[in-house]
Amino acid sequence: MSSKNKIVLFILSLVLLLSLLVIWYKYEYSMEKAEEFQVNSSEYNRKLVIATQGSDFKNAVTNNLVNHFKQDSIFIKVIDVSSLPEINPKNFNAVVLIHTWENWKPPLVVKEFINRTTTEKDKIIVLTTSGQGSYKMEGVDAITGESKLEETDFFTKAIIDKLKPFMKPLP
Repeated sequence: MSSKNKIVLFILSLVLLLSLLVIWYKYEYSMEKAEEFQVNSSEYNRKLVIATQGSDFKNAVTNNLVNHFKQDSIFIKVIDVSSLPEINPKNFNAVVLIHTWENWKPPLVVKEFINRTTTEKDKIIVLTTSGQGSYKMEGVDAITGESKLEETDFFTKAIIDKLKPFMKPLP
């Protein structure tokens, strides 16, 4: 085998190896689709939408938020982040985004939502999880951390504290 063939074979092997690594990474670390559901009547004046991704940690935080607010007269809509294009934040008192940092950036649908809703950014609460726990979108006041189940209560409380001004009972 000539040295030229060896180089070509090496490059092809390297490309194949890198492709397999990318496929494994996506399979191992990509988020599942979150279960979508609603709690309470959509006729209520106070409305909250939670856009999330499917993982044990994100499901636990979402369930904690729903359980905290479901006894109040608040309509709660839980969606997968892939449904964000259908959401107009003007129709809600607050929007909670719970997403992971994927491939060194936020999911495209989350970035597009943030970019198209800048006039409503004050009522959008973001929890960004990442391996290092510190990544977040530039210009976004996000809560950041790692997806550790033992920290679920900490992150739930942080989100609830930010939600309180938007979910106050009506006079």
